[in-house]
Amino acid sequence: MLELAILGLLKEQPLHGYELKKRLGETLGFLWGVSYGSLYPALRRLERSGAIEIVAPAPALTAAPVPTGSITGDRAAARRLGANRIGASSRRTRKAYRITAAGETQLVELLLADDERYDDEKAFALKLAFCRHAPADARLRFLEERRDALRAELERSRTGRSGKERAPRTNDRYVASLLEHRARSTARDLEWVEELIASERDSAEVLNQEGATA
Repeated sequence: MLELAILGLLKEQPLHGYELKKRLGETLGFLWGVSYGSLYPALRRLERSGAIEIVAPAPALTAAPVPTGSITGDRAAARRLGANRIGASSRRTRKAYRITAAGETQLVELLLADDERYDDEKAFALKLAFCRHAPADARLRFLEERRDALRAELERSRTGRSGKERAPRTNDRYVASLLEHRARSTARDLEWVEELIASERDSAEVLNQEGATA
């Protein structure tokens, strides 16, 4: 899952590790809690597989300060030490990562992959964030599958598991309120996904019309 997010972000532009962590938090939200302890191993795995590569920009050299007078003893030693530190720090560069052609292929494969091993809601949110990189027909199929899953979930919340009995009632008003809240949230999600599907179909129709008149 993390590899998909990394490739999706690097598809847009090369990024340093710190920038990647920040963008992952902004894109996926605080609930994902991406740490450096999980980010850098994922980067190494992607690098070994050839999906990403390191971009090392040329270091910007900083000239050492020119003494304006005669300085001897401890002050001269301190000045030389400071100049050496400036030179050393200027030579250090942060590694940036960029996606390769193999990585772009892997990104599409991950977008099209089955999500049985992932939490459905998280997997949907992650793929939705980067589904613009998937083919148009795959995007529509992805949204339709999510719509069908939400419809089934909404039906289960209103009936028993068998689909024939009503969902069990409870005398606890807090439990009842929680169940009702879940059903309403699912209904809102379903409405939202149906709007996405309609928009996707409209976009596909416009492209088809443009292709027909070209």
